[in-house]
Amino acid sequence: MKTGLLALILAELSDQLSRLSKAALEAHAAATDPGSKAEGKYDTRSLEASYLASGHARQVEELADAVRRFGTLRLPGFGMDDRIDAGALVEVELAGKAAYFLLAPAAGGLTVAHEGREVTLLTPASGLYLKLLGKRVGDTLDDPPLAIIEIA
Repeated sequence: MKTGLLALILAELSDQLSRLSKAALEAHAAATDPGSKAEGKYDTRSLEASYLASGHARQVEELADAVRRFGTLRLPGFGMDDRIDAGALVEVELAGKAAYFLLAPAAGGLTVAHEGREVTLLTPASGLYLKLLGKRVGDTLDDPPLAIIEIA
């Protein structure tokens, strides 16, 4: 199951990278276009285009890094008695419903649909990632209130 999930994540990230790279090139072209040169002291079109191009470039770098990381990532298998660690796919009961999280190295917040489930990626920068580390099936958390149902 995790192999298919990884392939899906990589495809989604690659698609996002392609779209964002195109947008970054367009923003750079707008920032350097002679037509965007300021026509007065209150005209900030060029500055705004420059900020947009810079932001897009930073996002492209982050996505390219995520694509590289997921391209070589191998997710370990976990048994029902194991402690949650990096690479775990965790099913929890949250607000009376099942929710699925993958403890991933990058692309935190990305949600992908896989085998009828919405799987959200959590990274070490996430508080929930840190709270789940070391927990086992049957453990609960108070904030957010959830119960760990399964890990894979």
